[in-house]
Amino acid sequence: MSLGSWLELIASGLITGGVYALVALGLNLQYGLMRILNIAHGEFLMLGAFLTWAAHTTLGLSPLAMIPLAFVLLGASGLAIHKLVFAKLTRSSPNLDVFEARGLMVSFGLMFLVQNLAQSVWGGDLRGYDYLTDPVAIGGAQFAANKLLLLALALAISGALIALLRLTLLGKGVRALMQSPTGAQLVGIDTQKLHPLMFGLGLGLSGVAGCLLSMTYTISPSMGEPYTVTALIVITLGGFGSMTGALVGGLGLGVIEALGMHFTNPSLKALLSYAIFIAVLLWKPNGLFTRK
Repeated sequence: MSLGSWLELIASGLITGGVYALVALGLNLQYGLMRILNIAHGEFLMLGAFLTWAAHTTLGLSPLAMIPLAFVLLGASGLAIHKLVFAKLTRSSPNLDVFEARGLMVSFGLMFLVQNLAQSVWGGDLRGYDYLTDPVAIGGAQFAANKLLLLALALAISGALIALLRLTLLGKGVRALMQSPTGAQLVGIDTQKLHPLMFGLGLGLSGVAGCLLSMTYTISPSMGEPYTVTALIVITLGGFGSMTGALVGGLGLGVIEALGMHFTNPSLKALLSYAIFIAVLLWKPNGLFTRK
């Protein structure tokens, strides 16, 4: 293989991994902070993708303009869902184990609800549009401009979230709750405000990931579920609660999948991902970047 071919292969993996990281960051935030394993997380990626497609094809709105709109719309829906569903589950559950089990069941129902709602509105056909498809030459390799843009934005947004959690007072509160919920509450951190805010932030990130995906790939109402599964694999690799681990794990998994599909068979993509998932669980069950 030439240097250009290697660059294209690794860049392809990083582009896919950037989306994985964005979705995993949101899910990791929800589970690490609130112990909500939101199986419906990927469905909000799908909603973000369809909202961007609809706005671009019917209103002529740029997908880039839809990024903040998708974040706000999906983030607001996250605030509403947390208030209507998960906040009530928190109050009615006698302990954390019961809450996790009930939350998991509710999120399964939410997944099918959102998926069928999208199918009834937009149908089950594949959708897509052309945006910045002209090739860009870098180091002897050819890349579609929209894919390079996807990677750059995914890295920038992921980096901004990690910086928010590391450098701001809000982020310190979130990290304190992840490390010791009881201790954080004893020093005055308000979980009643942080929990819905972070749940909404997680769904907002998922919507942004869907917006970016719609610029480069075809979309369908069933596209969300595989991304939820992949996000679970990524946060297992990086460690539950580790934002840096989710970013590195997402990018790493994307590259490994790209190399594996190239040198073996594209149909083995899922098998390769699950093999890595099982190996990490057996070798380092707390993840490669265990949160301190």
